[in-house]
Amino acid sequence: MDIMHLAGNYAEAVSMILFGIGFTNLLLQKNLIRKIIGLNFMDTSIYLFLALKGYIYGRKAPVVVDGVKSMEAYINPIPSGLVLTGIVVSVSVTAVMLSLTIRLYRKYHTLNMDEITTIINRGEE
Repeated sequence: MDIMHLAGNYAEAVSMILFGIGFTNLLLQKNLIRKIIGLNFMDTSIYLFLALKGYIYGRKAPVVVDGVKSMEAYINPIPSGLVLTGIVVSVSVTAVMLSLTIRLYRKYHTLNMDEITTIINRGEE
């Protein structure tokens, strides 16, 4: 891939880098809060990518103004709807994950996944 092609798609490259950071964080961190942050990075990068792919330069939001009904004047509303729905679901999932993390902390007094797994395997619940 040549550098000029990447320069023209820098926002997509940023989205992929953010996804990689989130995925690496999700895999390598032992702290549950940091894992949740990594998952949120991944979600956000996907929403950024969808928004970038749904936008067409020079077109407007699909709201009929001044009687313009031509499809070529507006962007596709489906990616925007998917992003909005995804954000709502992501916030809900994050809230549930954080509440379960609080429950785990109250029970095991740690947020380290390795320590929680060790406690469970020893049968010290």
